[in-house]
Amino acid sequence: MAAIVMLFLLAIVPAQAQQQPHTMTLDSVLQRISKNNPMLQQYDYRARAMDAYAEGAKSWMAPMVGGGVYMVPYPGTEVMNESDKGSLMISAEQSIPNPAKQRAKEKYMQSKAGIEQATKAVTYNELRAQAKTAYYNWVVLEKQLDVLKDNERIMEFMLKVARIRYPYSQGKLGSIYKAEARLHEVQNMQEMVSTQIKQQNTQLNILMDMPQTTNYKIDTTIVVTLPTHHNQTVDSTYLASARSDIRQLDRTIESMKLGVEMEKKERLPEFSLRFDHMYPRDKMMPQQYTAMGMISIPLAPWSSKMYKANTKAMNLEVQAMQRERKAMLNEAEGMAKNMALELNALHHHIEKYTAKIIPALKKNYDVTMLAYEQNNAQLPEVIDAWEALNMAQMEYLQNLQQLYQMTVNYEKEIEK
Repeated sequence: MAAIVMLFLLAIVPAQAQQQPHTMTLDSVLQRISKNNPMLQQYDYRARAMDAYAEGAKSWMAPMVGGGVYMVPYPGTEVMNESDKGSLMISAEQSIPNPAKQRAKEKYMQSKAGIEQATKAVTYNELRAQAKTAYYNWVVLEKQLDVLKDNERIMEFMLKVARIRYPYSQGKLGSIYKAEARLHEVQNMQEMVSTQIKQQNTQLNILMDMPQTTNYKIDTTIVVTLPTHHNQTVDSTYLASARSDIRQLDRTIESMKLGVEMEKKERLPEFSLRFDHMYPRDKMMPQQYTAMGMISIPLAPWSSKMYKANTKAMNLEVQAMQRERKAMLNEAEGMAKNMALELNALHHHIEKYTAKIIPALKKNYDVTMLAYEQNNAQLPEVIDAWEALNMAQMEYLQNLQQLYQMTVNYEKEIEK
């Protein structure tokens, strides 16, 4: 019987080990988002579509062929000579595009692919910020849950001691009820925090395009350091090279300039060739043909107005986007500097909690608890000391979460 039990245990231990959720690091989350998120994949397909359009930019129009009659008299007309019966004709025509126009169109379509790739970088910056926010929120929630579990053990211990002392008139019944209420509050908060953890888990699963029921652990030991740029000058030159939305705007401006060049090429002529072959209905007449080459004249005043107007309008749009780029850089530079100041202030504020406030309140609670164990203090005093410590710990975690969120926003702003 013992051998059977041992075999059963050996069989279920590996299965239980396999069911343990694995730890998902932040880098792994970001890699999965970059690889699997559908919002990012769409831009790859769009870029490939633009490349495909560019491949067809140098193609020619399809040739045209036809057949009919040539110089055939109307029915009922008297024909004086057999040669006046006309001919049967076949015709072929081919338009020959201007190579300069084709090259300009190819470059323009290729630039469209670059815009899609730049837009992908902008979207990834947004998704990365969302993922970091959810991940850091989860980290703080796990810390809150640990604090709440410690608080639950503390309240259970105080409640146990109070119930033991009450029959000996060493405690008050109201204090016991107060401790019970605090215990239930802590348990309710644990349930709320656990629900919020599930929400962050679901949010990360959506971003990674994973089943929403997938469970895993996170690295709660992660240390979120302040960005290295917060003490440095983040100027417009740095932001112009770092921010994906500025690069997207640069690609758009570049594409519009190529569009202007493509529109200018409309002043160049295009060509066409035509060949007609006639079979006379009079067998005594020789077979005949015509061969023609044609060229367009886009410089004619009545035909040049369109591309001249389009060129002027597109140049004005380029100038407008250049002003927009400058405004975006100025706004981003000012915002980055303000956020750096807020980060420094909040960082110092949190350091005071960890270095002075929480240690002092912890000592106050320990002293009060020791006095309570020695019958030199009452339970309400211990509860008050515990509430002060608990409030400080929770406020510290809230500030820590705010610091994480500000760090994410700052990194998003400077594209880190």
